[in-house]
Amino acid sequence: MNPVKIAMWSGPRNISTAMMRSFENREDTFVSDEPFYAHYLKQTGVEHPMREEVIEAGNPDWDAVSEYLMDTIPDGKSVWYQKHMAQHNLPGVNLDWTEKVINCFLIRDPKEVILSFSKKYEITSVYQLGFPQQFDLFTQLREKGGVPPIVLDSKDILIDPGSMLKKLCRILDIPFTDKMLKWPKGRRNSDGIWGKHWYNAVEQSTSFQAYQKKSEKTPIEYTAIYEESIEFYLQLYNHRIQ
Repeated sequence: MNPVKIAMWSGPRNISTAMMRSFENREDTFVSDEPFYAHYLKQTGVEHPMREEVIEAGNPDWDAVSEYLMDTIPDGKSVWYQKHMAQHNLPGVNLDWTEKVINCFLIRDPKEVILSFSKKYEITSVYQLGFPQQFDLFTQLREKGGVPPIVLDSKDILIDPGSMLKKLCRILDIPFTDKMLKWPKGRRNSDGIWGKHWYNAVEQSTSFQAYQKKSEKTPIEYTAIYEESIEFYLQLYNHRIQ
């Protein structure tokens, strides 16, 4: 099988870590957890939990990380699953390296993202949620041609993980395996150091959790951010795998 490098672009409060677990449970796959996080924190000064530890443990040099992600897949594996946060793509960063990988966009209804994210952080900008960055990169890639970017909606995956992952594997031209549907509990050596703070739920999981619709309303103070987000989301949603 030819080497397959997957850049999965998500925003916060999505199923990105569960997707990473799903791929890591394959015997042929190496995973990388948010390789640009150290760069993002160092450049923005954002006070995230474990900020200094994340910067020290990672590599804040954007160009060096980009070169690494285009290199040979580590550990002799044939698939490289790279979990990326779209909000880490700061203005002016060089995204030329993305033309050397298969880009996938993992999206989630902005209402659900805002309800989840706002319980932990105040949202002051749509850029915290990654929707504009996802759409910008998606548009750039489509304009350049090459391998068409793939769009997945988290709700579709949670409703029917087996069917959606089979479709994804078919598009990626890699074999599907049932190992992607169940995984052992616990931490992974491949988890970012921030996993100690963020990954409690996924560490207890053994599979994708069933989809549950949120009945709460979007907080009124986030109406403008929701309306901005939904425009980007719907444009990506129209291109999703069904």
